[in-house]
Amino acid sequence: MGEFELIRRHFQREGHAARSPVVLGIGDDCALLQPRPGHQLAVSTDMLVEGRHFFAGVDPEALGHKALAVNLSDLAAMGARPLGFTLALALPEANEAWLGAFARGLFALADAHACPLVGGDTTRGPLNICITVMGEVRPGLAMQRSQAQVGDDIYLTGRTGEARLALELMRGTAWALLACGPHVLEEHAELRARLERPTPRVELGSLLAVLGHAVHAAIDLSDGLAGDLGHILAASGVGAELALAALPVAPALQLLPMAERMDCLLNGGDDYELLFTAAPIARAAVEAAALASHTPVQRIGRISAAPGLRVLDASGHPLAVSARGFDHFA
Repeated sequence: MGEFELIRRHFQREGHAARSPVVLGIGDDCALLQPRPGHQLAVSTDMLVEGRHFFAGVDPEALGHKALAVNLSDLAAMGARPLGFTLALALPEANEAWLGAFARGLFALADAHACPLVGGDTTRGPLNICITVMGEVRPGLAMQRSQAQVGDDIYLTGRTGEARLALELMRGTAWALLACGPHVLEEHAELRARLERPTPRVELGSLLAVLGHAVHAAIDLSDGLAGDLGHILAASGVGAELALAALPVAPALQLLPMAERMDCLLNGGDDYELLFTAAPIARAAVEAAALASHTPVQRIGRISAAPGLRVLDASGHPLAVSARGFDHFA
C-alpha cells in the first residue's frame, strides 16, 4: 500500500470536509477554511512520540482518540469552537489493521466535535503523530493565561492524578504497586481510560468564553496542576492559594500514602482538564455552564496578590509541597 492509497483508504472521507467552514479539504496543496465573520482563528499543535508520550504497543484506537483530544483540549482552554485539523503521521510500516483502528479512534472524537480532518502528511519513520487543530473564537473572548485577577476563584474540571497513577502502574513503579496492588487497573478501569482516552472539555470552554466579562484566565492541564497553574500566575503577575481538601480525589488515589497522593494530584500531568479563574460574582454562571455541558467543576482556591503558590490544609495552614511541572528537556 503506497502513501496516497494509505491516505485515501484510511483518512479521506467523502462528504466530511465538504461542509462549512471547510471550503476545500484533503486532496490539494492546502486546505481552505472560512471562519465565521467576526471571529478570530485559534491554532494549536501537539506532537505524540512513541516511547516519550505513549508506550509501544498501545491500543491504536485509544491512541487515535488521544492524539486529537490533547489538541481539542487546547482549543477548550481558549474557549474556541473547532473548525478542522491536519495530521502528520510517521509510520514504521503501513499496517492495515493498525491504521484502521487508529482512524476509528481519531474520527470518532473528530465527529463528536464536528472537527473534520482537512489535510496533512505521511512518511516512513519512527511512530510519531503531530496534529494541528484550528478553531474560531470571537475577538476579546478568548481566555488567556495572562488575565487572572486578584480575588478570582480558581476552578478545576474533573479530577487530576489518575493518569499519573495509571502511568506508574503500567511502568511497574514500586510505590504504586505496593499501595494499590497488581490488579488495580482491572478494578479501576477509569484509571487507564484517563491516561489513554482523556475527555477534552470543549463545550464548557465555549460556554465560559461567552462569560468573558467574568471568566478571566484558563489553561489545559497537560503538565500537572501546580505547574500549569504556575504558568497562569507568572503570566498574570499574581499568586494563588489552593485548598487541598477541595481537590477531588479518585477512589484509586485514596489508596496512596499522602505524599504520593499529593504528588499525583499536583504534579501528575496528562490530565487534560481545564483550570480557570473567574470573579466570585460569576459563581452561579459557572455552575450553570458546568451543568449545561455535563462537566464536573470544583472550586479549589483563589487568586491572591502575594506571589507564588500556597497549598493549604483543612485548617488553612500552608503545607510544604513540591510543586513542579513536567519538562521534556529537564
